[in-house]
Amino acid sequence: MGREINLSGGETSVMKSIGLNGSQVYGSQLLDKLDDMGEIEFLEILKDLMAMDYVLSNRANVRTLADAKTAFFRVSPVHARDLRTAINPSRDREKARERRQRRG
Repeated sequence: MGREINLSGGETSVMKSIGLNGSQVYGSQLLDKLDDMGEIEFLEILKDLMAMDYVLSNRANVRTLADAKTAFFRVSPVHARDLRTAINPSRDREKARERRQRRG
């Protein structure tokens, strides 16, 4: 069983923009999708997600906005299922509810 993951609103936005399907997203595209988020906030959230190993990158260090724009990002396949549950918890509740109704 996976561990419980709690994401903030900004982290959820970044994860949804990257996508949970395992495909890579170019950093400049990611920044364009999140144009309402400040650049410094974007970098801090991205660094945090990479430090927790939720997001992988082709660059070892993403310290500046220029580094982020030229890097590729994707969700770690190790945490993908748990992150899906953290982003959309109602899906798990619906599955549990369906299971209960079938048994009874």
